[in-house]
Amino acid sequence: MTDESRSAVLVDFGGVITSSVLRAFTDFGASLGGDPRLPLELLRRDQPSRALLADHECGRIDTEAFERGFAERLRAHGADVSAEGLTARMQAGISIDRDMLALLDDLRAAGRPVALVSNSFGTGTYDGVELAAVADVIVISADVGIRKPSRRIYAIACERLGVDPGEAVMIDDLQQNLDGAARIGIGGVLHTSAADTRRQLAERFGITA
Repeated sequence: MTDESRSAVLVDFGGVITSSVLRAFTDFGASLGGDPRLPLELLRRDQPSRALLADHECGRIDTEAFERGFAERLRAHGADVSAEGLTARMQAGISIDRDMLALLDDLRAAGRPVALVSNSFGTGTYDGVELAAVADVIVISADVGIRKPSRRIYAIACERLGVDPGEAVMIDDLQQNLDGAARIGIGGVLHTSAADTRRQLAERFGITA
């Protein structure tokens, strides 16, 4: 059954408009010579690392402070790593998904309002993409002081688009972020590829481009 009451699209950046962030972080972990999963495991389960990430994504600490703190956590777990340029090295394997850019172009050309809703990370994350050409509204966690999956960041995106949450769909590669959006009534598409996301938008929500 199609929910055709929705017309606006909220979209994540890392892992949706780009290749997999999780894979890039794992590749970075492998380059350290130990367990490839170490960086992700620390960011998911190590409380000091989680606090550093939350503070960085919300703009409470800058990139250099995050890099110093996270390098210390990595070293505490046996990884020989320097702080300088750490976030850039972690993201080195990430590339832009041109098929997703084409989908967003098609949606906007069809009159579908699009908001980018992204948790910021490091410097240079958005290099190579003119964000204003991707979305009508840009909501970056460090700019608003709130990060996904907080309900407030999705509400801000909807307010700026001028739509009700019940009129919107969130595209994200992390289920926890879709769960946060769902708490205020936003539909969700778990992203694995541009082709599948295009199909889900059309089949589940009647959002075509």
